[in-house]
Formats: sequence, structure tokens, C-alpha cells
Amino acid sequence: MGTDSSATRLRIGIVDYLNTRPLAWGLSGEVAPRGIEAVFAPPARLATMLASGEIDVGLVPVIETERIPGVRVLPGTCIAALREVRSVLLVSRQPIAQVRRIALDENSRTSAALVRLLSIQRWGIDPEFASASPDLESMLTTADAALVIGDPALRIERPDLQIWDLAAEWRAMTGLPFVFAVWAARPGAREELDLEPVLRRSLEDGMAHLDEIVARAHRETGLSETLLTRYYTEHLHFRLEEDEKTGMKVFLKRCQNYGLI
Repeated sequence: MGTDSSATRLRIGIVDYLNTRPLAWGLSGEVAPRGIEAVFAPPARLATMLASGEIDVGLVPVIETERIPGVRVLPGTCIAALREVRSVLLVSRQPIAQVRRIALDENSRTSAALVRLLSIQRWGIDPEFASASPDLESMLTTADAALVIGDPALRIERPDLQIWDLAAEWRAMTGLPFVFAVWAARPGAREELDLEPVLRRSLEDGMAHLDEIVARAHRETGLSETLLTRYYTEHLHFRLEEDEKTGMKVFLKRCQNYGLI
């Protein structure tokens, strides 16, 4: 009588955005380690899946590490930005001081909290916020500004719009990098398995195959290979080190202070 192999697989949730591809290179397809099953979903959905036990480990928005009881952050790797991130933007047709309503991408949780913090602490505005489907034109018909994240943000190159890069705004306000997502494990999720080297190796393999990742992303999106290469090597930062941990702690503390957690 055979055993159910699904019971022994570790389900790892991955956001299917361009920014995750170097991190997740070695976790899916033919190169995935035995016993790992990759599950792809938007960031907010992954957080829900981790909380409910549908996945064991997820690349989740940083703010969810304080909202999901008992999760543990896995060390070593993350999605962060030292300065500009290029793919998390607030977009408006008017100056920030005139913004009264902001549409938030419904797939965002950490970036949604960040734009609330920046509104209070950096821009000095008190707008109304509304969740919306991630379509820039429709968002700007119902709001003065829109939070655009992920791949759609990389396409925004319009002189008629004012654009604020949220990671750059955070850096200007705090002097710290900003961490958008971390690997987190639910309580009891195969704690005997040391995932840190698996996740590090996945990133190392991804960076070693960056030309292939860029070429594939170019074919899929039409974005230039120059833009994509700069995105992966200059805008994104994948190491969770001391400065990144400090930036994450400061962000979470401020979120707690303003009742966002």
C-alpha cells in the first residue's frame, strides 16, 4: 500500500511577480529540491494561505509577519530596496499636497501600510484610502492618486503623471532600506528542515542565471532587457542583513504606533 507523497511535501508560496524570480529560481520546475511544491499567488492571497495552513512557507508581505500568529521569519533572503525600488509607486496627476483620496492596489498589504505612513509622516496629508483593482486608469478616475505595485509599475513612463517611489521616500525619511517581503513559515511547518540554505541556494542559482531570467521576462512582458537588468541589479536587494532588519523593525514599530497592525 503506497503512502500519500503530498503529505510529506513542503508547500512554498511564491508571488508570481518579476521581482521574485531570482529568489524563486531554484524552488519550482525541474530544479526544485525533492519534497518542495511551489504554489503561486498574489502577495495578499499568499498571506491568507499561510495563515490558514494552505501553504507551509510563503514569501509574504512584511506586515503580515505581525498579523499572522506564530509565524517565524526565515533568515537570509528577502525582497528589499536600498533606495529606489521602481516597482512600488504612488502615481498622481497633481501635487502630493492636493491628494485627498488614494486608491490602493487590492493585492498590496505592506505597500498599502507604507503609503499610509508616508502620508502622515513625510507628505503631511490625511487622505481617504480605498482598495481597488490594479488598473491605473480606472484608479485615477475614482481617486487623486493610485498605489501601483509589481509588474504594472515597471511600465509607467508618462510625463503627465507625478510619481513617488515609495522605497526612495522611505529612505529619504529614515535613512534605511525598505523590506517589502520575507520568507515566513507557519507554526509547526517542518521545523526540523533547515530551509535557510535551500532559500539561499535558490537565490544564488537565480543570480547565476540572471541573463536567462531577464531574457524570459523580456519575452513575456516586452520590457527592455536594459530596464530589467537594472531592476534586478540596482533597484532590488535580496539579502536580509542588519540594515534591512533594522528597517523592517522601524517600519513595523511605526505601523503599530499608528494602528496599522
